[in-house]
Amino acid sequence: MSRAEGRAARVPAPSVDRSLGTKLLPSVLSLTAGSVDVISFLGLGGLFTAHITGNLVILAAHVVSGRAAHLAPMLSVPVFMGVLGLTRLLAGGLELIGLASLRPLLLIQLFLLTGFLTLCIAAGPHIDLDGATAITAGMLGVAAMAVQNAVAQISLKGAPATAVMTTNITRFTMDVGAVLFGRDPRDIAGARERAKHTWPAIAGFAAGRGLGAVCEAVIGLRSLALPSGLALLALALGFSVKLDRNER
Repeated sequence: MSRAEGRAARVPAPSVDRSLGTKLLPSVLSLTAGSVDVISFLGLGGLFTAHITGNLVILAAHVVSGRAAHLAPMLSVPVFMGVLGLTRLLAGGLELIGLASLRPLLLIQLFLLTGFLTLCIAAGPHIDLDGATAITAGMLGVAAMAVQNAVAQISLKGAPATAVMTTNITRFTMDVGAVLFGRDPRDIAGARERAKHTWPAIAGFAAGRGLGAVCEAVIGLRSLALPSGLALLALALGFSVKLDRNER
């Protein structure tokens, strides 16, 4: 196959505005990230699975205070980076053979979150935070969020971040200011369009945090069934999207 034919065979990432499914997907993914992040933080001794840089803050606090730190937060950043790199390689390989990466990545995320849930249930209510089961389970959660970050970056064109909200909140605040006080109609229209995509992700993440916290308080780490169910819903939305090689 020639290079030109290879390019022609590739299926471009669908736009976030393409269909109802793509419009709902960022909100569902944000719900997923918010819930899994707070559940892992509360149930696994302060491990952030989505807000990865938060683990660096936790580790620094332990070092300064002289307290022992758990192993999982130490591993989270290199694991996140490694999985993100592997995900990008996989997506590139899929593109080369003419397959869109959206559905495969959503499927991988579902498998990882299901594994996270399964290990936590198997460990029982008194999980050893420095044991192999807890560490492996936590890293499955971290890996799932790495894949989700890749989905927003490379598999859904125009989607906001769905796992970390600092950038979204900054962008949304600036865009609201531009809409209210801007003078250039084109800048105002662009800001309004970005804000339309950003606010559902922020709201979804916040709602996921609230739901996840309540569920964890009631049923412990079995509440990871919530993000696993949401990941299944996200996969269903992914399969509802009609992928077209001619979309640009």
